[in-house]
Amino acid sequence: MVLKKIQKTPCTHQTDAESRLWYHLRSRRFLGLKFRCQHILQGYIVDFICLERKVVIELDGGQHADQKAYDDHRTRVLEKDGFKVIRFWNNDVLNNLEGVLETILNTPHPLLRSDLSHKGER
Repeated sequence: MVLKKIQKTPCTHQTDAESRLWYHLRSRRFLGLKFRCQHILQGYIVDFICLERKVVIELDGGQHADQKAYDDHRTRVLEKDGFKVIRFWNNDVLNNLEGVLETILNTPHPLLRSDLSHKGER
C-alpha cells in the first residue's frame, strides 16, 4: 500500500543528484528513451527505469556503504528478471554528470545498445 502511494507521486522527494540526472533522462531527452523515476519493480522502488530497454539506474548515497549486501541482493533479483542494473554514487552525478551519461550509453547490454546505433541513419 505504501509503495503504491509513493508511485502515485513519483520524483517529488529527490536528492540533488537524482534531480540532476532526472533532468537529463526525463521527457525522452536521453537517446529518445522513456525513463521513469521512483518506479516499483519486484517489490523495490528503483530510482530510474527504462522499461522498453530493461535498464535500471540506481544512485547511491553514503548510507549504501552500510547496506551493500542488501543492494547486491536487490541487484541480483532485478537482473534475474532480465534488467541491467547500473549503479552510481551521488557524488559521481554531481561532479561528473557527463561521465555518468557516457557510462550509461556505453554499458554493455544488448537491449540498451540495440538499434541505438541506427539512430540518425535514414
